[in-house]
Amino acid sequence: MAHLEIKNLHARTGDIEILKGVNLEISQGEVHALMGPNGSGKSTLSSVIMGHPDYEVTEGDILLDGESLLEMDPEERAIAGLFLCFQYPVAIPGVSISNFLKKAVDARHPEGKAPSGPFLKEMRENMAYLDMDPKFANRGLNEGFSGGEKKRMEILQMMMFKPTMAIMDETDSGLDIDALQVVSKGVNKLRGPDLGLLVITHYERILTYIQPDHLHILMEGRVVMSGGPELVKQLEENGYDWVREQASLPA
Repeated sequence: MAHLEIKNLHARTGDIEILKGVNLEISQGEVHALMGPNGSGKSTLSSVIMGHPDYEVTEGDILLDGESLLEMDPEERAIAGLFLCFQYPVAIPGVSISNFLKKAVDARHPEGKAPSGPFLKEMRENMAYLDMDPKFANRGLNEGFSGGEKKRMEILQMMMFKPTMAIMDETDSGLDIDALQVVSKGVNKLRGPDLGLLVITHYERILTYIQPDHLHILMEGRVVMSGGPELVKQLEENGYDWVREQASLPA
């Protein structure tokens, strides 16, 4: 069973320290949610886990199955089983969705190349499940896509890659209710013993569709409170001022 462990993680960009001792553990089969006010370090954490070069880890470690990820390039982390759904997916003109997905699936295939027939069948089935136009398979990656279409594309990638650990970095931002339901449907289809999931969000709304097993609250660069699903309701009712009070943080 895959296990992701973040130990006393400190990270900065330039001279600004953003993460100040994050501790978090996620195992396959678990869904964790991470919430916090703007500027608390949520998106920074996802970027650091995936090895974004703009951030420097100054202390602590990130372990996947006991092996440190800190010296691994982002693509090596992806091949090892990590996946990140971007908050703001970028367009890559000239690279078709089908070719992009095939190359990525091949990179994780034990024989170095997935059979084309089953791959195409699975891709089409997943696109239909996400209410995506099958013609999109021949379009440039995210080229001319709406915000909702880009987010569905992120979930399609996750469905095809079958990571052991996935991070959703505010994938729900900017989605209307219909798109949110479709995205959540795709995530819930993957939910199970083979996937560990960290849902990073600023809103409780998505957690009504993707119900977490655990909720963590990040403030001032560290996890200050953790609990079960009941913590979602407590946070909704009481807000972050209540968290500050409970965690003895300065107002």
